[in-house]
Formats: sequence, structure tokens, C-alpha cells
Amino acid sequence: MKLIHIALIVPLIGAALRADAAAENLLLDEIVVRGRREKPNQESLTIREVKESPARDMGEALKQVEGVSIVRKGAIANDVVLRGFQKDNINVLLDGVRLHGACPNRMDSPAFHYDFAQIEQVEIVKGPYDLSNPGSMGGMVNAVTRKPEQGAGADLNITYGAYKSVNGSATASYGTEKYDALGGYAYKYSKVPEAGNGKRITDIYPATSGNRYRVENLNTTAYKINTYWGRAGFKPTDNSYSDISYSYQDAGHILYPYLLMDANFDKTSIVNWTYRVAEFHPVLKSLKFQVYWDRVEHVMDDSLRESSQPAAKVTRGYSMRSEAETRTGGAKAQAELAVGGGIMRGGADIYSRAWNVVNRRAMSSVYAPINMIPDADIVNTGIFAEYERALSGKVTLEGGVRGDIARARTGSANAVAADGDGRSFREGGGNLQLTVKPTEGLELFGGLARGVRLPDQKELFISIPNIAGSAKNTSGNPDLSATINKQADLGAKYSAESFYVRASVFSSMLKNYINLRGYQSGGVQYLTYENVNAAMWGGELGTQVSLPHDLFAKGGLSYARGRNTGDNRGLSEIPPLKGTAALRYDNGIWFLEAAENLSARQGRVDTALQETQTSSWQTTDLKAGYAYKNLSIYAGINNLFDKYYFSYLSYLRDPFASGMKVPENGRNLYVTLTYRL
Repeated sequence: MKLIHIALIVPLIGAALRADAAAENLLLDEIVVRGRREKPNQESLTIREVKESPARDMGEALKQVEGVSIVRKGAIANDVVLRGFQKDNINVLLDGVRLHGACPNRMDSPAFHYDFAQIEQVEIVKGPYDLSNPGSMGGMVNAVTRKPEQGAGADLNITYGAYKSVNGSATASYGTEKYDALGGYAYKYSKVPEAGNGKRITDIYPATSGNRYRVENLNTTAYKINTYWGRAGFKPTDNSYSDISYSYQDAGHILYPYLLMDANFDKTSIVNWTYRVAEFHPVLKSLKFQVYWDRVEHVMDDSLRESSQPAAKVTRGYSMRSEAETRTGGAKAQAELAVGGGIMRGGADIYSRAWNVVNRRAMSSVYAPINMIPDADIVNTGIFAEYERALSGKVTLEGGVRGDIARARTGSANAVAADGDGRSFREGGGNLQLTVKPTEGLELFGGLARGVRLPDQKELFISIPNIAGSAKNTSGNPDLSATINKQADLGAKYSAESFYVRASVFSSMLKNYINLRGYQSGGVQYLTYENVNAAMWGGELGTQVSLPHDLFAKGGLSYARGRNTGDNRGLSEIPPLKGTAALRYDNGIWFLEAAENLSARQGRVDTALQETQTSSWQTTDLKAGYAYKNLSIYAGINNLFDKYYFSYLSYLRDPFASGMKVPENGRNLYVTLTYRL
């Protein structure tokens, strides 16, 4: 109850004290955008909020948004969880580009493959209401990259913090009415963080564990990442624009205490071309074409762990190693038309994802290769159409449909599938949304939706015999069906010039939810994927308010709950109730902010996957900033009282479970300097 009381105090104070004549500044602009332009089931994160935080990647930055949590694997590369949906149950995109990691353990989650110095804003849609991209069954997160502005511009950012962490970036751009260009570079580095108990997060394994880090590697480099990007655009006509962008990320020596191995390197290339035409015709309002391609190369092994010590079978400096690669390419055509007093949007898209993972382990056959994911690909073709019309000045109706045809096929053989085995899928989804504005500033939202996502190559075809020398075998399930989410949403939002509050609730009935299942046979444990029926429900409450005397308050609550309705067991990896409450003084020149972060205990666990309960926790963050002309300085302390605690999503479930939880970072001091021309 303490968590709920603290988070509710902020909107109540704001409603009583908000000022109509608050000074114009960036925070007021954000209040207007969030209060008036976003629906109750939508959220956003601005680059201003990212720069003020010590976040190491986009996943970590997003956890301050209501309804968003992260999977903590180590010091970086956090995976995004939206309302309890994660992995392939949501889409995480970059300018609409599909990104997939190569690691079957999701070391390299999609949000890891770009730097937030490239990003201007992150758009979040909660629920299956994104029809323009296949697979947005539980929601969509789309990072929007920075665009060049008119004239010459440049900025330099450098953050130094605890654990000798460095986060630096430089961007330069130039634009005219006809042409523009932008380029940038970012560098990230850190030693191993310490938890609130004073121990490094690499020092979580017992002395008897073969997974423990060697003594000389307990304080090695936690990560080292270089990212380069550029884009160029031109206007062929007054109402058209074309641009092409490229980014390359070279990540090396990344530690994952959460897992049994660490990454040697992770190399990512992304190419994206778009062409847009506006006001093409009084009926055909706009056209957009997009073609993209990306590739991820990923190598991981246990060379830093005790399990790699030389022995009769261990002869290569590692006892297990995986070499993974994924390539994704796609194209999309979209149009917007004025039809019947409303706006119709529609289009067609296609994408292909190829995924290959080869594992080598010191066994009796001496590092014989295992086709963990057998060079499998998925090709998906889809079409969509949606229509939006104002029924009156206060009521807007929006609805649409989407259909997809997909094919999954192997390119080599393993213990699960033969070369050339495959599956075909034909699925459809859609939604209906009603928005009502009964009075000025008040908006009510209701939605019904059907979202679909296909099983991926890992779930269909993975084969991990006798993992890490134990009596455990993991197999994909080629007979899996697509997951169908039938979801209902209700939301309300009230906004004024300096105040907004929004609340939303959802309920999902999940047919053929893809779940991991374990069973025993002949003294051997087997793991595979199965379709189950499940239910999820929850909601969010968020507010931001301008108070008198240049004060701003912000608060939020998030809750999700999941249940396997087949055996009445809790779904795995569902985050508990969490909340934030913050008070900020900001006069446009300098600011000071204090925030409380709270999480309830998670007692609903999937005991079949050996999940354990996680205790509640509370942390305090402080930050301050000063802006003078083109220079800004930020400084802060996260986890002020050096709390030792765990996020519920801080340890891996089967099939790659290490058996250990990774604690959150202890006290973290940081300073950031930003200079902008």
C-alpha cells in the first residue's frame, strides 16, 4: 500500500497546486505533447530524459516509462519488457526497421544494436494496435533517429561515472533546402559494476561453481562499444524527400553474469532507405517507400570462467562456444488517402530473417559442431489497412485489419529438423478503437484488438543436447502454432496547459501462448516449447504537472499479472507492481530533482521453471543540471543509499539458466557535459 500511496500523492498535489502561468520551457512542451497528442495507450521518451540519466543503453533508459521493465543480464544490453510482454511478443524497431539479435540467449537484444546518441525520441504503443508492422502482438517500441536541421550543427556529449564508466558521443550535421547530411560516433566503456553489498556483479557464483569467473577476470572490462552512423538526404521535388542511413556497431568483451557465457564480440550493420511524398494528390495524401537490411555477427564463449580451465577435453581455451549470425531484410510501401470524410492508411510489406547458430563444446567428440539453430529463415509477407474518421467533434472511430503469410524453413539439419523442413502460417489481426472527448481536456479511450505473432526459429528448431555436460536436453517444437492475443483496453486522460494525468487498463486472452515446458524421462530432464492458453491483465497510471515557483512533479504506477489458465499457474517473467515519484525544481537555467523508485514483492512465480520469489525494494535518485548558452552540465547519484536488491527479471530461466540472480547496481555517481552548436 505504501507504493500506491506515494505514487498517488503526486497527481493529487498537482491537481491542487498547478499554475496557469508557468514559465515556458522544455518540460511544459513535453507536458503538452504527452497530454494532448498521445493516446492513453501510448507513451514516449525524449532524448532530454535520456541525457539526464546514467542509462547505458536504450533498454535501461526506457525503464522510467510506465509499463516498461527490463531484463538485467549484466552492465549493459538490457532487454525491453512491455506490460509483461517481451522477446518476440513485442516489436522493437529503429525507424521502422526490424532488428533481431543473433544470440539465442538474447545477449544482444534489439535495443542494444543502436546507440541512444542516434535517437531523438522513442515511441511506444501498448497493446496490439500497430498494424503497419507484423508481430506487434503485445505492443511496439520504435526508436526515431535524429534528422539534420537547416544550417550547420554539432554536439558533443561525455558522461563519466562509477566503475570508470565512459559514455561519449559526437554528432555533426549540415542541411539546406535541397540537401542534408548527418554523421556521428559514440563510445561506451565500463569496468564491472558493484552491487549494494560491495561485491562486483561478476562475484555472484559460489566457490564450487564451474560457471564462476576466474579471479583475474572479476574486475575486467564489462563492455567496450564503438558505434558509427551517418545519413544523407535530398529533396527531388518540393513535396518529396529521400534519405539513406547506415550505422555500424562494434561491441567487444561484454560480460553477462546472468548467463553461462560472455560475448567476445557483437558486430552490427544497418542500412535503411526511405522515400516520402507528401500532398501527392487531394485524395492520395502521401506515399512512403522503405527498404532496409541489417546483419548481426555474434560470438560468445566461457573463456573467462572456471569451466574453461585446461583439462583432458578442454584444449582450446574454452569449454563451450557459439557462433551466431542473423540477417534481416525488408521492404514496405504505405499510402494515406482522404476517403469518405476520414483518413485511410494502408500498405504492404515483406521481410526475411535468416538465423544460424553453431555451438561447439568440449565433449567426447572433441568440439564437434552442433547446429543449435540450423541456418533457418522466415519470410513474411503482409498487407494492412486502417481507417480513421471523426463521427462528431467529440467522437473518433478508428479500425483496421492486417493479414500475413509466412514460411519458416531450415537450411541444414540438427536433432530436431532435417534440412529443408518447414512450416507455413496464415494469420490475421485487427483492431477497433473509439476515442471520446466529452469536455475540454478530457479524453476517453476504448479498444478491442486481435494481435498475432509467429514462433521464431529458436522456438521451432533449436537443439541443445546435454547442455553444459548436465543431463538436460532442449529441443524446439516444429508443430508450434502462432500466438493470438485478444485484448481489450480502457483508458482516460485529462490534460491542461501545465498538467496531465492518464490511466489505462488492459486484459488479454492469449491462445497458443508459447511457453517453455520441462519434463523428466529416464533420469534426464527435457525442455521444449509448447502452446498453452494464458491470460494477462494490468494497467498504468502516470502524471506530470507544473507547480508554482518553477516546481514540477511526476509520478507513475505500473502493474501486470499473468496466468497459465491451463494449469492455473503464474506465467514466468511477469514484473511486479512498480512505481516512481519525483519532484523537480527547474527555472530553465538549472534544475534539481529527487526521485523515489519502488517495486513490490513478486510472489506469483512459475514453479515448474524453478522461479523464486523476489523481495520488494525502494531506491532514491538525485540529479541536478545547469545550462549556460550552448553548454549543459548534469550530475547525479542513483541508488543514493547503496541498496542491495534484485529486479525480478534479473535471472535467466531455462533453457540457459545459470541458477544465479544478478543484483542491481549499488550507488552510482555520474557527471555529463553536453555542448551544442
